[in-house]
Amino acid sequence: MKIKIITLFPKMFEGFVSESIIKRAIEKNVCSVEVIDMRDYSLSKHRHVDDTPYGGGAGMVLACDVVDRAIKANSGDNSYKIMMTPQGNKYNQQKALELAGKEEIVLICGHYEGFDERIRSFVDEEISVGDYVLTGGEIPSMIVADSVIRLLGQAIKQESHEDDSFSNGLLEYPQYTRPLEYNGMVVPEVLVNGNHKLINRFRRKESLRKTYLRRPDLLEKFEFTKEDKQLMNEILEEENR
Repeated sequence: MKIKIITLFPKMFEGFVSESIIKRAIEKNVCSVEVIDMRDYSLSKHRHVDDTPYGGGAGMVLACDVVDRAIKANSGDNSYKIMMTPQGNKYNQQKALELAGKEEIVLICGHYEGFDERIRSFVDEEISVGDYVLTGGEIPSMIVADSVIRLLGQAIKQESHEDDSFSNGLLEYPQYTRPLEYNGMVVPEVLVNGNHKLINRFRRKESLRKTYLRRPDLLEKFEFTKEDKQLMNEILEEENR
């Protein structure tokens, strides 16, 4: 997969592409990440990329001609172009899975007071990482790129992300490691007895419990199996004692 990021601040991505799983994925040729300086597509002597908004108002707005040139120069027929904006569709794990199947994604980072409205016609989708506003689209684009790359083959072991929160519609079950006991807190006995059938049942139940207590909205669309329903009945009894 190819990931291209169009930004005004390419240096922000130096650590992103040179550390941890992202670095290893690039070295294994699982993906490529190209960071593009939007200013390279300005025709201004001083490389301006923005201007004051028509109608007045505070701040500066990214110019449509500069962004258009940057997108056209760095995308092709198989490119999926995404504008990072708080007005976009809220990002989630299902969208990450969808994007992981693309051949190439191009992420366009906003800044200042946002994009000239006409830029929206140049992209395939607008994405928001949450209901809050950041100084620019750089961090959101890293979030999207990171979440997509870790789903690609050989980036990490498949079983490492299959049970992630949201991957199966639930929050992830609790995890423990050594020491067995710490400050009076003990690892649940079921996890150390070697009975994998009981371990799997415990993990499924605790995944359902976490979701019920922390994100009950996720259960509204969740498809319960017969065993899930039984586990939920146990959870409800335990929580309502």
